[in-house]
Amino acid sequence: MTKDVIALTPKMPDLRTLLAGLHAGGPDLGVNTLADGAVIQLCAADGRPLVSVEAPLLVQVPGETDRLLGAGARAGAGTGPGLPDGPVWWTEARASTAVAEGGRLAGSFAGRLAHVLDGAVWPPEAASTEVVPLSSDITAIPVPPTSVPAVDVLTTRAAVVIQDRPVVAMTSWLSDALRSVTADDRALQIVTQPTTRLTLPTRTALHGHPNRWVVQDGDNGYYDGLSGARLHWQGGIFTPVTDADGNTSLAEAFTAPADTGERQLVLSLHTRRPADEDLVLGTALETAWQHLTGAAPAGWSTAEPVNLPWSTRRLTDFARSRAPHPTWLIAIGHPERPALATLRVTRTPGGIEEAITLTLGYAKDEPPPLDAIEPLAEALVAEHGLTTLITSLRTARRDLSVPPHFEPPPIPVSFTLGPDETEHMEDTRALHPPLALTPAHLGPAARPGLHYHLGDGTDPRTWSVLQHLTQRLKPA
Repeated sequence: MTKDVIALTPKMPDLRTLLAGLHAGGPDLGVNTLADGAVIQLCAADGRPLVSVEAPLLVQVPGETDRLLGAGARAGAGTGPGLPDGPVWWTEARASTAVAEGGRLAGSFAGRLAHVLDGAVWPPEAASTEVVPLSSDITAIPVPPTSVPAVDVLTTRAAVVIQDRPVVAMTSWLSDALRSVTADDRALQIVTQPTTRLTLPTRTALHGHPNRWVVQDGDNGYYDGLSGARLHWQGGIFTPVTDADGNTSLAEAFTAPADTGERQLVLSLHTRRPADEDLVLGTALETAWQHLTGAAPAGWSTAEPVNLPWSTRRLTDFARSRAPHPTWLIAIGHPERPALATLRVTRTPGGIEEAITLTLGYAKDEPPPLDAIEPLAEALVAEHGLTTLITSLRTARRDLSVPPHFEPPPIPVSFTLGPDETEHMEDTRALHPPLALTPAHLGPAARPGLHYHLGDGTDPRTWSVLQHLTQRLKPA
């Protein structure tokens, strides 16, 4: 497995400290940079990369290290009593899988940073400060055919990334790899152990065929962690195993576990507002967070770990700096109430559109706040240019991570249409839909939105109700 090693330090590693860490392989190894200096590589004499180091990232959001690395990650292996709560510098090293010493080199790099800066290393067993000489005959090892450090195997059809961490997050490494392989018309396929879970942004990124989450199930081979299909390596890509009739078989390990009573509340909302200089982005998301948790989001970022304190102004400035290109962002909540959202900002002929998916986690004894949905919908209609909102409930983990086994799909709770979607609609269709659904009028009386209550999120047949409703509401 690939060795990803992370140094967590209370102070920013300066250039001298980084170079000291990079001398973990002795003075004969070289140093290169990629991505305008954002990635530093420890290289063999012939230039092939051994360890790639991402630029240090200041994580200012509470609970992020525990969410992605597990509780106690800040204690790790270090020279002191462990890191107290508060901002921490996250410096990640990724070892090449082609060289036997790669993992030890990454561990020594991180260990040296932690030693100098009184930090910690994850995983703690990887930490050392020893010099790791190269004993492998690397001249017999092919030079990697890609400059993307996250990619371990590259074929004409797929880029394979091997991960050995408890939670696979949409890190900048992985995000770069996804953009690169998509541009080359390749699939991104992540290989993990069956104990690994994904974050919601990573699951979203892998949902498009032929991207896959490939779970290595011991002696039973491989299976897709999202669909359960048994897989094999064929023609330079992981593909489903089929029988003589072309049917795909499911792995036994994908069976759904017993219901623990944990639930996730999922909101998919879309807004559209005029593109003027006073527009502030992220306010619809902040309003939803306030209504459902009593607090604003804790932080935002373009990748995981989420490192920046929540600020709609900074978020808006960032999106404007990227215009007219779309902007994709992640927002995270406070640790006591698991909540995570993805936000995509797009410039269209109709204005600035925000597509948001917000997911919140609840334990068995924590009823989701379904009674807050209609007041939230009214606020979004009145103040934030809501076009559509679908709220649903699903059986899934409170911590919002995605395990490699079956999880039931979400079940709709309500559907809301904004004023722009309803003002040209005939009243007979909007106000008297089939199945005796009577909508509530939300927002200004002159241009109201319509809110349809569909159920309590327990009856799968509600999907048919929603389908009939949306067909009825389509323009003639």
